[in-house]
Amino acid sequence: MGLAPWIDLILCFMLFALLLYMFVSVTITNLHKVYLGFHISMMLWPYCQFAIKTIENPTYQLFYVKLAFVDAALLTTGFIWFTILLTGQSQFLRQKVLIGLFVPALLTSLGVIFNPNGWFVRPVNGGYIERTYGPIFWVNISILIVHAIVSLYIIYIALVSDQAPRIKNQVIFMLKGIVAVTACVMADIFLNVVLDDYLPVIPGMTSLGILLSAIFFVITINRDKVFDIVTIAHQDIIDTMEYGILVLDDHEIVIEVNQSLTPLLQLQIGDCFDMAGILRYTTATLQSFLDSYRERPLETAEIELLLPAIGRYIHIHAAPILVSGSRVGRIVTFQDITELRRLINETNQQNISLQERNESLIRVQAELFETNHKLQKMAITDSLTGCYNRHYLTQQLENELMKNRESHKPFAILLLDIDFFKSVNDHYGHLAGDAVICGTVEVLKRTLRHTDILARYGGEEFIIYLPNTEHAEAQLIAEQVKASIESNRMVIENIDQPLSVTISIGLLAIHDFSADTARQATSYLNDLFKSVDKALYEAKHEGRNRIVYSKGHP
Repeated sequence: MGLAPWIDLILCFMLFALLLYMFVSVTITNLHKVYLGFHISMMLWPYCQFAIKTIENPTYQLFYVKLAFVDAALLTTGFIWFTILLTGQSQFLRQKVLIGLFVPALLTSLGVIFNPNGWFVRPVNGGYIERTYGPIFWVNISILIVHAIVSLYIIYIALVSDQAPRIKNQVIFMLKGIVAVTACVMADIFLNVVLDDYLPVIPGMTSLGILLSAIFFVITINRDKVFDIVTIAHQDIIDTMEYGILVLDDHEIVIEVNQSLTPLLQLQIGDCFDMAGILRYTTATLQSFLDSYRERPLETAEIELLLPAIGRYIHIHAAPILVSGSRVGRIVTFQDITELRRLINETNQQNISLQERNESLIRVQAELFETNHKLQKMAITDSLTGCYNRHYLTQQLENELMKNRESHKPFAILLLDIDFFKSVNDHYGHLAGDAVICGTVEVLKRTLRHTDILARYGGEEFIIYLPNTEHAEAQLIAEQVKASIESNRMVIENIDQPLSVTISIGLLAIHDFSADTARQATSYLNDLFKSVDKALYEAKHEGRNRIVYSKGHP
Protein backbone atom coordinates (compact mmCIF):
# COMPACT_ATOMS: atom_id res chain seq x y z
CA MET A 1 0.00 0.00 0.00
CA GLY A 2 2.96 2.35 0.49
CA LEU A 3 3.37 5.55 2.47
CA ALA A 4 1.01 7.77 0.43
CA PRO A 5 -2.31 6.86 2.16
CA TRP A 6 -0.81 7.38 5.59
CA ILE A 7 0.11 11.00 4.86
CA ASP A 8 -3.57 11.97 4.74
CA LEU A 9 -4.27 9.96 7.88
CA ILE A 10 -1.41 11.69 9.72
CA LEU A 11 -2.80 15.10 8.69
CA CYS A 12 -6.24 13.97 9.87
CA PHE A 13 -4.80 13.09 13.28
CA MET A 14 -3.08 16.48 13.43
CA LEU A 15 -6.43 18.17 12.77
CA PHE A 16 -7.91 16.01 15.53
CA ALA A 17 -5.13 17.16 17.87
CA LEU A 18 -6.06 20.78 17.10
CA LEU A 19 -9.67 19.92 17.92
CA LEU A 20 -8.63 18.55 21.31
CA TYR A 21 -6.49 21.63 21.93
CA MET A 22 -9.53 23.85 21.31
CA PHE A 23 -11.54 21.87 23.87
CA VAL A 24 -8.97 22.26 26.64
CA SER A 25 -7.74 25.81 25.91
CA VAL A 26 -10.92 27.91 25.53
CA THR A 27 -14.21 28.38 27.29
CA ILE A 28 -16.73 26.79 24.92
CA THR A 29 -19.40 29.29 23.85
CA ASN A 30 -22.09 28.80 21.20
CA LEU A 31 -19.77 30.28 18.57
CA HIS A 32 -17.02 27.86 19.60
CA LYS A 33 -19.48 24.99 19.15
CA VAL A 34 -20.22 26.15 15.60
CA TYR A 35 -16.51 26.34 14.85
CA LEU A 36 -15.87 22.87 16.31
CA GLY A 37 -18.50 21.46 13.96
CA PHE A 38 -16.74 23.23 11.09
CA HIS A 39 -13.40 21.84 12.29
CA ILE A 40 -14.78 18.30 12.28
CA SER A 41 -15.85 18.77 8.66
CA MET A 42 -12.22 19.77 7.88
CA MET A 43 -11.13 16.36 9.22
CA LEU A 44 -13.40 14.55 6.77
CA TRP A 45 -11.32 15.36 3.66
CA PRO A 46 -8.02 13.77 4.77
CA TYR A 47 -9.90 10.83 6.29
CA CYS A 48 -11.79 10.24 3.03
CA GLN A 49 -8.53 10.38 1.06
CA PHE A 50 -7.06 7.75 3.37
CA ALA A 51 -10.16 5.55 3.11
CA ILE A 52 -10.24 5.72 -0.71
CA LYS A 53 -6.67 4.41 -0.93
CA THR A 54 -7.04 1.65 1.68
CA ILE A 55 -10.48 0.16 0.90
CA GLU A 56 -10.66 -2.36 -1.95
CA ASN A 57 -14.44 -2.31 -2.54
CA PRO A 58 -15.17 0.14 -5.43
CA THR A 59 -18.61 0.97 -3.99
CA TYR A 60 -17.08 2.20 -0.74
CA GLN A 61 -14.32 3.98 -2.63
CA LEU A 62 -16.93 5.88 -4.65
CA PHE A 63 -18.81 6.74 -1.43
CA TYR A 64 -15.71 8.33 0.10
CA VAL A 65 -14.90 10.21 -3.12
CA LYS A 66 -18.39 11.73 -3.12
CA LEU A 67 -18.24 12.46 0.63
CA ALA A 68 -14.91 14.25 0.22
CA PHE A 69 -16.17 16.61 -2.48
CA VAL A 70 -19.50 17.32 -0.74
CA ASP A 71 -17.43 18.09 2.36
CA ALA A 72 -15.28 20.45 0.25
CA ALA A 73 -18.41 22.41 -0.68
CA LEU A 74 -19.33 22.63 3.02
CA LEU A 75 -15.80 23.79 3.88
CA THR A 76 -15.77 26.68 1.40
CA THR A 77 -19.22 27.71 2.60
CA GLY A 78 -17.90 27.65 6.16
CA PHE A 79 -14.84 29.66 5.12
CA ILE A 80 -17.09 32.43 3.77
CA TRP A 81 -19.26 32.42 6.91
CA PHE A 82 -16.29 32.66 9.28
CA THR A 83 -14.67 35.30 7.08
CA ILE A 84 -17.80 37.45 7.40
CA LEU A 85 -17.93 36.80 11.17
CA LEU A 86 -14.29 37.62 11.90
CA THR A 87 -14.17 40.69 9.62
CA GLY A 88 -17.54 42.09 10.72
CA GLN A 89 -18.68 42.63 7.10
CA SER A 90 -22.36 41.93 7.84
CA GLN A 91 -23.49 43.49 4.55
CA PHE A 92 -22.58 40.19 2.86
CA LEU A 93 -25.27 38.40 4.90
CA ARG A 94 -28.02 39.72 2.62
CA GLN A 95 -30.34 37.00 1.36
CA LYS A 96 -29.59 37.52 -2.34
CA VAL A 97 -25.83 37.29 -1.77
CA LEU A 98 -26.15 34.09 0.27
CA ILE A 99 -28.44 32.47 -2.32
CA GLY A 100 -26.04 33.40 -5.13
CA LEU A 101 -23.13 31.80 -3.28
CA PHE A 102 -24.65 28.70 -1.72
CA VAL A 103 -27.33 27.49 -4.15
CA PRO A 104 -24.82 26.66 -6.94
CA ALA A 105 -22.68 24.80 -4.38
CA LEU A 106 -25.77 22.85 -3.27
CA LEU A 107 -26.69 21.95 -6.86
CA THR A 108 -23.18 20.73 -7.73
CA SER A 109 -23.13 18.73 -4.48
CA LEU A 110 -26.29 16.98 -5.65
CA GLY A 111 -24.54 16.32 -8.97
CA VAL A 112 -21.61 14.83 -7.05
CA ILE A 113 -23.93 12.60 -5.01
CA PHE A 114 -25.95 11.26 -7.96
CA ASN A 115 -23.05 11.25 -10.48
CA PRO A 116 -25.35 11.00 -13.55
CA ASN A 117 -23.72 9.12 -16.45
CA GLY A 118 -20.41 9.38 -14.66
CA TRP A 119 -20.27 13.13 -15.28
CA PHE A 120 -18.60 13.65 -11.93
CA VAL A 121 -16.16 10.75 -11.68
CA ARG A 122 -15.38 7.49 -13.51
CA PRO A 123 -13.29 4.58 -12.23
CA VAL A 124 -9.98 3.51 -13.74
CA ASN A 125 -9.14 -0.21 -13.73
CA GLY A 126 -12.41 -1.02 -11.94
CA GLY A 127 -11.75 1.14 -8.87
CA TYR A 128 -11.58 4.75 -7.73
CA ILE A 129 -8.07 4.88 -6.34
CA GLU A 130 -7.23 6.06 -9.83
CA ARG A 131 -10.11 7.93 -11.46
CA THR A 132 -11.05 10.42 -14.15
CA TYR A 133 -13.22 13.45 -13.60
CA GLY A 134 -16.09 14.77 -15.70
CA PRO A 135 -17.74 18.19 -16.17
CA ILE A 136 -19.52 18.20 -12.78
CA PHE A 137 -16.10 17.99 -11.12
CA TRP A 138 -14.87 21.06 -12.98
CA VAL A 139 -18.08 22.98 -12.22
CA ASN A 140 -17.63 22.02 -8.57
CA ILE A 141 -14.02 23.19 -8.61
CA SER A 142 -15.04 26.45 -10.29
CA ILE A 143 -17.57 27.16 -7.56
CA LEU A 144 -14.97 26.41 -4.87
CA ILE A 145 -12.62 28.88 -6.57
CA VAL A 146 -15.39 31.51 -6.67
CA HIS A 147 -15.94 30.97 -2.93
CA ALA A 148 -12.23 31.48 -2.30
CA ILE A 149 -12.26 34.69 -4.38
CA VAL A 150 -15.30 35.98 -2.47
CA SER A 151 -13.54 35.26 0.84
CA LEU A 152 -10.45 37.13 -0.35
CA TYR A 153 -12.62 40.06 -1.49
CA ILE A 154 -14.32 40.25 1.91
CA ILE A 155 -10.91 40.24 3.57
CA TYR A 156 -9.73 43.02 1.23
CA ILE A 157 -12.78 45.16 2.14
CA ALA A 158 -12.03 44.62 5.85
CA LEU A 159 -8.35 45.56 5.48
CA VAL A 160 -8.98 48.84 3.63
CA SER A 161 -11.84 49.87 5.97
CA ASP A 162 -11.40 51.70 9.28
CA GLN A 163 -11.09 48.73 11.65
CA ALA A 164 -9.53 48.37 15.09
CA PRO A 165 -5.98 46.88 15.13
CA ARG A 166 -7.31 43.75 16.85
CA ILE A 167 -9.79 43.18 14.03
CA LYS A 168 -7.13 43.74 11.37
CA ASN A 169 -4.84 41.20 13.05
CA GLN A 170 -7.67 38.65 12.89
CA VAL A 171 -8.27 39.49 9.23
CA ILE A 172 -4.58 39.05 8.37
CA PHE A 173 -4.53 35.58 9.96
CA MET A 174 -7.74 34.76 8.11
CA LEU A 175 -6.05 35.85 4.86
CA LYS A 176 -3.09 33.56 5.55
CA GLY A 177 -5.44 30.62 6.09
CA ILE A 178 -7.41 31.27 2.88
CA VAL A 179 -4.22 31.72 0.83
CA ALA A 180 -2.70 28.54 2.28
CA VAL A 181 -5.67 26.28 1.52
CA THR A 182 -6.31 27.88 -1.89
CA ALA A 183 -2.66 27.49 -2.94
CA CYS A 184 -2.59 23.83 -1.87
CA VAL A 185 -5.90 23.03 -3.60
CA MET A 186 -4.80 24.70 -6.84
CA ALA A 187 -1.46 22.88 -6.73
CA ASP A 188 -3.28 19.58 -6.06
CA ILE A 189 -5.58 20.11 -9.06
CA PHE A 190 -2.76 21.16 -11.37
CA LEU A 191 -0.24 18.49 -10.41
CA ASN A 192 -2.51 15.52 -9.64
CA VAL A 193 -5.38 16.11 -12.07
CA VAL A 194 -4.22 18.25 -15.00
CA LEU A 195 -0.73 16.73 -15.16
CA ASP A 196 -1.81 13.27 -13.96
CA ASP A 197 -0.52 11.60 -17.13
CA TYR A 198 2.92 13.14 -16.78
CA LEU A 199 3.72 13.24 -13.05
CA PRO A 200 3.44 10.78 -10.17
CA VAL A 201 0.68 11.47 -7.65
CA ILE A 202 1.72 13.78 -4.81
CA PRO A 203 -0.42 12.81 -1.77
CA GLY A 204 -1.85 15.03 0.93
CA MET A 205 -1.62 18.45 -0.72
CA THR A 206 -5.23 19.56 -0.14
CA SER A 207 -5.17 17.97 3.32
CA LEU A 208 -2.06 19.98 4.14
CA GLY A 209 -3.80 23.20 3.03
CA ILE A 210 -6.79 22.40 5.26
CA LEU A 211 -4.45 21.77 8.21
CA LEU A 212 -2.63 25.08 7.67
CA SER A 213 -5.90 27.02 7.48
CA ALA A 214 -7.13 25.30 10.66
CA ILE A 215 -3.92 26.32 12.44
CA PHE A 216 -4.50 29.97 11.49
CA PHE A 217 -8.13 29.71 12.68
CA VAL A 218 -7.10 28.27 16.05
CA ILE A 219 -4.38 30.91 16.54
CA THR A 220 -6.88 33.69 15.85
CA ILE A 221 -9.53 32.26 18.16
CA ASN A 222 -7.11 31.58 21.03
CA ARG A 223 -4.83 34.61 20.77
CA ASP A 224 -7.46 37.30 20.16
CA LYS A 225 -10.27 35.43 21.97
CA VAL A 226 -12.54 36.66 19.21
CA PHE A 227 -15.55 34.53 20.14
CA ASP A 228 -15.26 35.45 23.84
CA ILE A 229 -15.27 39.16 23.04
CA VAL A 230 -18.41 38.79 20.93
CA THR A 231 -20.25 37.27 23.89
CA ILE A 232 -18.84 39.40 26.70
CA ALA A 233 -18.09 43.02 25.74
CA HIS A 234 -18.02 44.10 22.11
CA GLN A 235 -15.88 47.17 21.44
CA ASP A 236 -18.57 48.95 19.46
CA ILE A 237 -20.91 48.83 22.48
CA ILE A 238 -18.59 49.67 25.36
CA ASP A 239 -17.02 52.61 23.48
CA THR A 240 -20.37 54.43 23.65
CA MET A 241 -20.37 54.42 27.46
CA GLU A 242 -19.18 57.48 29.37
CA TYR A 243 -17.10 55.65 31.97
CA GLY A 244 -13.97 53.56 31.52
CA ILE A 245 -14.36 49.82 30.99
CA LEU A 246 -11.58 47.25 31.20
CA VAL A 247 -12.13 43.58 30.25
CA LEU A 248 -9.54 41.12 31.62
CA ASP A 249 -9.08 37.39 31.13
CA ASP A 250 -8.49 35.00 34.02
CA HIS A 251 -4.75 35.82 33.94
CA GLU A 252 -5.35 39.58 34.32
CA ILE A 253 -4.38 40.18 30.67
CA VAL A 254 -6.20 43.10 29.00
CA ILE A 255 -8.66 41.78 26.39
CA GLU A 256 -10.60 44.98 25.74
CA VAL A 257 -10.42 48.62 26.80
CA ASN A 258 -12.80 51.40 25.80
CA GLN A 259 -11.99 54.95 24.75
CA SER A 260 -13.30 56.55 27.96
CA LEU A 261 -10.57 54.83 30.01
CA THR A 262 -7.69 56.36 28.03
CA PRO A 263 -7.60 59.71 29.93
CA LEU A 264 -7.40 57.79 33.23
CA LEU A 265 -5.10 54.86 32.41
CA GLN A 266 -2.74 54.16 29.51
CA LEU A 267 -3.47 50.48 28.80
CA GLN A 268 -3.42 48.45 25.61
CA ILE A 269 -4.75 45.04 24.64
CA GLY A 270 -2.26 42.38 25.71
CA ASP A 271 -0.91 44.33 28.72
CA CYS A 272 -0.79 42.66 32.11
CA PHE A 273 -3.04 44.62 34.48
CA ASP A 274 -1.79 45.37 38.00
CA MET A 275 -4.47 46.88 40.26
CA ALA A 276 -2.03 47.67 43.09
CA GLY A 277 0.36 49.30 40.64
CA ILE A 278 -2.15 51.86 39.38
CA LEU A 279 -3.20 52.92 42.91
CA ARG A 280 0.39 53.55 44.12
CA TYR A 281 -0.33 54.17 47.79
CA THR A 282 -1.79 52.22 50.70
CA THR A 283 -4.54 52.96 53.22
CA ALA A 284 -6.64 50.62 55.35
CA THR A 285 -9.62 50.99 52.98
CA LEU A 286 -7.49 50.50 49.90
CA GLN A 287 -5.80 47.43 51.38
CA SER A 288 -9.20 45.92 52.15
CA PHE A 289 -10.25 46.51 48.53
CA LEU A 290 -7.03 44.92 47.19
CA ASP A 291 -7.43 41.90 49.50
CA SER A 292 -10.96 41.38 48.23
CA TYR A 293 -9.85 41.84 44.61
CA ARG A 294 -7.02 39.30 44.93
CA GLU A 295 -8.35 36.71 47.38
CA ARG A 296 -12.08 36.65 46.50
CA PRO A 297 -12.16 36.87 42.67
CA LEU A 298 -15.68 35.45 42.48
CA GLU A 299 -17.07 38.44 44.41
CA THR A 300 -17.53 42.04 43.32
CA ALA A 301 -15.24 44.71 44.79
CA GLU A 302 -15.49 48.48 44.64
CA ILE A 303 -13.80 51.55 46.06
CA GLU A 304 -13.90 55.32 45.73
CA LEU A 305 -10.57 57.12 45.96
CA LEU A 306 -8.43 60.02 44.80
CA LEU A 307 -5.81 59.20 42.15
CA PRO A 308 -2.93 61.62 42.90
CA ALA A 309 -1.37 61.13 39.46
CA ILE A 310 -4.33 62.84 37.76
CA GLY A 311 -5.92 64.61 40.72
CA ARG A 312 -9.35 63.06 40.12
CA TYR A 313 -11.77 61.13 42.31
CA ILE A 314 -12.46 57.74 40.74
CA HIS A 315 -14.99 55.02 41.59
CA ILE A 316 -13.60 51.55 40.73
CA HIS A 317 -15.90 48.53 40.46
CA ALA A 318 -14.61 45.01 39.66
CA ALA A 319 -16.97 42.14 38.87
CA PRO A 320 -16.22 38.56 37.74
CA ILE A 321 -17.20 37.20 34.31
CA LEU A 322 -18.75 33.79 34.92
CA VAL A 323 -19.46 31.03 32.40
CA SER A 324 -21.27 27.98 33.80
CA GLY A 325 -20.21 28.98 37.29
CA SER A 326 -16.50 29.29 36.46
CA ARG A 327 -14.65 32.60 36.34
CA VAL A 328 -13.15 33.35 32.93
CA GLY A 329 -12.18 36.97 33.55
CA ARG A 330 -13.22 40.32 35.04
CA ILE A 331 -14.91 43.55 34.04
CA VAL A 332 -13.42 46.57 35.83
CA THR A 333 -15.17 49.94 35.48
CA PHE A 334 -13.68 53.35 36.27
CA GLN A 335 -15.96 56.36 36.72
CA ASP A 336 -14.69 59.90 37.22
CA ILE A 337 -16.83 61.25 40.07
CA THR A 338 -14.86 64.42 40.78
CA GLU A 339 -17.64 66.71 39.63
CA LEU A 340 -20.23 64.62 41.42
CA ARG A 341 -18.33 64.95 44.70
CA ARG A 342 -18.17 68.72 44.23
CA LEU A 343 -21.92 68.89 43.71
CA ILE A 344 -22.55 66.73 46.76
CA ASN A 345 -20.36 68.96 48.97
CA GLU A 346 -22.20 72.08 47.83
CA THR A 347 -25.71 70.71 48.14
CA ASN A 348 -25.09 69.39 51.67
CA GLN A 349 -25.42 73.02 52.84
CA GLN A 350 -28.88 73.54 51.35
CA ASN A 351 -32.33 72.93 52.88
CA ILE A 352 -34.11 69.63 53.44
CA SER A 353 -35.63 69.43 49.96
CA LEU A 354 -32.21 69.84 48.33
CA GLN A 355 -30.74 67.32 50.77
CA GLU A 356 -33.34 64.81 49.58
CA ARG A 357 -32.21 65.42 46.00
CA ASN A 358 -28.58 64.94 47.05
CA GLU A 359 -29.45 61.63 48.69
CA SER A 360 -31.17 60.56 45.49
CA LEU A 361 -28.05 61.44 43.49
CA ILE A 362 -25.85 59.56 45.96
CA ARG A 363 -28.11 56.51 45.70
CA VAL A 364 -27.98 56.69 41.92
CA GLN A 365 -24.19 56.96 42.05
CA ALA A 366 -23.96 53.95 44.40
CA GLU A 367 -26.32 51.88 42.28
CA LEU A 368 -24.59 52.67 38.98
CA PHE A 369 -22.26 49.71 39.52
CA GLU A 370 -24.83 47.18 40.70
CA THR A 371 -27.03 46.65 37.60
CA ASN A 372 -27.15 47.57 33.96
CA HIS A 373 -30.63 48.90 34.59
CA LYS A 374 -29.21 51.76 36.65
CA LEU A 375 -26.67 52.50 33.92
CA GLN A 376 -29.57 52.89 31.52
CA LYS A 377 -31.34 55.17 34.00
CA MET A 378 -28.34 57.54 33.99
CA ALA A 379 -28.57 57.77 30.20
CA ILE A 380 -32.25 58.77 30.24
CA THR A 381 -32.26 61.30 33.08
CA ASP A 382 -31.30 64.97 33.20
CA SER A 383 -28.04 65.35 35.15
CA LEU A 384 -29.07 68.57 36.93
CA THR A 385 -32.63 67.84 37.99
CA GLY A 386 -32.77 64.05 38.13
CA CYS A 387 -35.97 63.90 36.07
CA TYR A 388 -36.22 62.32 32.63
CA ASN A 389 -34.60 64.02 29.65
CA ARG A 390 -36.25 64.97 26.38
CA HIS A 391 -34.70 62.10 24.43
CA TYR A 392 -36.19 59.51 26.77
CA LEU A 393 -39.62 61.15 26.76
CA THR A 394 -39.65 61.25 22.96
CA GLN A 395 -38.77 57.56 22.73
CA GLN A 396 -41.43 56.57 25.27
CA LEU A 397 -44.18 58.71 23.82
CA GLU A 398 -43.73 57.57 20.22
CA ASN A 399 -45.01 54.10 21.13
CA GLU A 400 -47.41 55.07 23.92
CA LEU A 401 -49.16 57.89 22.04
CA MET A 402 -49.75 55.66 19.03
CA LYS A 403 -51.31 53.04 21.33
CA ASN A 404 -53.52 55.72 22.89
CA ARG A 405 -54.56 56.92 19.46
CA GLU A 406 -55.42 53.39 18.29
CA SER A 407 -57.36 52.52 21.48
CA HIS A 408 -58.92 56.05 21.77
CA LYS A 409 -57.59 56.62 25.28
CA PRO A 410 -57.46 60.32 26.22
CA PHE A 411 -54.23 61.93 27.31
CA ALA A 412 -52.79 65.38 27.86
CA ILE A 413 -49.44 67.17 27.58
CA LEU A 414 -48.32 70.16 29.67
CA LEU A 415 -45.40 72.30 28.46
CA LEU A 416 -44.28 74.78 31.13
CA ASP A 417 -41.62 77.47 31.31
CA ILE A 418 -40.25 79.35 34.33
CA ASP A 419 -41.18 83.02 33.94
CA PHE A 420 -38.40 85.64 33.80
CA PHE A 421 -35.77 82.95 34.41
CA LYS A 422 -33.10 84.98 32.63
CA SER A 423 -33.43 87.72 35.26
CA VAL A 424 -32.65 85.13 37.99
CA ASN A 425 -29.39 84.23 36.24
CA ASP A 426 -28.56 87.88 35.59
CA HIS A 427 -29.16 89.02 39.21
CA TYR A 428 -28.02 86.00 41.23
CA GLY A 429 -25.78 83.94 38.94
CA HIS A 430 -26.11 80.59 37.21
CA LEU A 431 -25.69 78.52 40.39
CA ALA A 432 -28.75 80.25 41.81
CA GLY A 433 -30.53 79.62 38.50
CA ASP A 434 -29.69 75.92 38.77
CA ALA A 435 -31.04 75.90 42.34
CA VAL A 436 -34.30 77.52 41.14
CA ILE A 437 -34.68 74.86 38.43
CA CYS A 438 -34.03 72.07 40.93
CA GLY A 439 -36.43 73.53 43.48
CA THR A 440 -39.11 73.83 40.81
CA VAL A 441 -38.63 70.19 39.82
CA GLU A 442 -39.01 69.11 43.45
CA VAL A 443 -42.38 70.88 43.67
CA LEU A 444 -43.48 69.34 40.37
CA LYS A 445 -42.60 65.85 41.56
CA ARG A 446 -44.61 66.32 44.76
CA THR A 447 -47.61 67.67 42.89
CA LEU A 448 -47.89 65.19 40.01
CA ARG A 449 -49.42 61.74 40.13
CA HIS A 450 -47.19 58.67 40.15
CA THR A 451 -48.37 57.74 36.64
CA ASP A 452 -47.41 61.12 35.14
CA ILE A 453 -44.07 61.52 33.35
CA LEU A 454 -41.97 64.66 33.93
CA ALA A 455 -39.07 65.51 31.61
CA ARG A 456 -36.78 68.47 31.11
CA TYR A 457 -37.59 69.83 27.65
CA GLY A 458 -34.67 72.25 27.48
CA GLY A 459 -33.24 75.08 29.60
CA GLU A 460 -36.01 76.15 32.02
CA GLU A 461 -38.75 74.35 30.05
CA PHE A 462 -40.37 71.13 31.27
CA ILE A 463 -42.90 68.81 29.66
CA ILE A 464 -45.39 66.62 31.50
CA TYR A 465 -47.26 63.67 29.99
CA LEU A 466 -50.63 62.89 31.66
CA PRO A 467 -51.92 59.44 30.58
CA ASN A 468 -55.64 58.56 30.71
CA THR A 469 -56.56 62.17 31.44
CA GLU A 470 -59.57 64.10 30.15
CA HIS A 471 -59.40 67.84 29.47
CA ALA A 472 -61.12 68.86 32.72
CA GLU A 473 -58.78 66.76 34.87
CA ALA A 474 -55.75 68.03 32.95
CA GLN A 475 -56.91 71.61 33.55
CA LEU A 476 -57.20 70.90 37.30
CA ILE A 477 -53.71 69.36 37.44
CA ALA A 478 -52.26 72.32 35.54
CA GLU A 479 -53.85 74.74 38.03
CA GLN A 480 -52.45 72.75 40.97
CA VAL A 481 -48.96 72.76 39.41
CA LYS A 482 -49.07 76.50 38.75
CA ALA A 483 -50.33 77.28 42.27
CA SER A 484 -47.74 75.01 43.94
CA ILE A 485 -44.87 76.64 42.06
CA GLU A 486 -46.12 80.15 42.78
CA SER A 487 -46.49 79.51 46.53
CA ASN A 488 -43.11 77.80 46.88
CA ARG A 489 -40.36 79.80 48.65
CA MET A 490 -36.83 78.67 47.85
CA VAL A 491 -34.00 79.43 50.27
CA ILE A 492 -30.81 79.75 48.23
CA GLU A 493 -27.27 80.14 49.55
CA ASN A 494 -25.83 83.70 49.54
CA ILE A 495 -29.26 85.22 48.81
CA ASP A 496 -30.87 87.12 51.71
CA GLN A 497 -34.52 86.69 50.80
CA PRO A 498 -36.27 83.46 49.70
CA LEU A 499 -37.01 83.36 45.99
CA SER A 500 -40.26 82.43 44.33
CA VAL A 501 -41.08 82.04 40.66
CA THR A 502 -44.13 81.63 38.48
CA ILE A 503 -44.65 79.47 35.43
CA SER A 504 -46.52 79.70 32.15
CA ILE A 505 -48.22 76.54 30.89
CA GLY A 506 -49.37 75.34 27.48
CA LEU A 507 -51.97 72.57 27.76
CA LEU A 508 -52.91 70.09 25.03
CA ALA A 509 -55.61 67.48 25.71
CA ILE A 510 -56.37 64.78 23.14
CA HIS A 511 -59.73 63.07 23.31
CA ASP A 512 -60.99 63.37 19.73
CA PHE A 513 -59.41 60.70 17.47
CA SER A 514 -61.30 61.44 14.29
CA ALA A 515 -58.21 62.98 12.66
CA ASP A 516 -56.03 61.14 10.17
CA THR A 517 -54.43 58.13 11.89
CA ALA A 518 -52.13 57.06 9.09
CA ARG A 519 -49.18 59.23 10.11
CA GLN A 520 -46.02 57.80 11.56
CA ALA A 521 -45.37 58.06 15.30
CA THR A 522 -42.52 60.58 14.94
CA SER A 523 -44.56 62.89 12.73
CA TYR A 524 -47.58 62.65 15.02
CA LEU A 525 -45.50 63.40 18.13
CA ASN A 526 -43.81 66.39 16.47
CA ASP A 527 -47.24 67.81 15.66
CA LEU A 528 -48.26 67.41 19.32
CA PHE A 529 -45.13 69.25 20.47
CA LYS A 530 -45.73 72.07 17.98
CA SER A 531 -49.33 72.51 19.18
CA VAL A 532 -48.50 72.63 22.89
CA ASP A 533 -45.47 74.86 22.20
CA LYS A 534 -47.74 77.31 20.42
CA ALA A 535 -50.07 77.35 23.45
CA LEU A 536 -47.11 78.03 25.76
CA TYR A 537 -46.03 80.90 23.51
CA GLU A 538 -49.51 82.43 23.79
CA ALA A 539 -49.38 82.11 27.59
CA LYS A 540 -46.06 83.98 27.67
CA HIS A 541 -47.34 86.57 25.21
CA GLU A 542 -50.53 87.20 27.21
CA GLY A 543 -48.62 88.12 30.37
CA ARG A 544 -47.18 84.88 31.85
CA ASN A 545 -48.25 83.06 35.02
CA ARG A 546 -51.22 81.56 33.23
CA ILE A 547 -52.46 78.47 31.42
CA VAL A 548 -53.43 78.46 27.75
CA TYR A 549 -55.28 75.53 26.24
CA SER A 550 -54.26 74.51 22.71
CA LYS A 551 -57.30 74.67 20.45
CA GLY A 552 -55.57 73.11 17.46
CA HIS A 553 -55.81 69.35 16.86
CA PRO A 554 -52.68 67.82 15.37
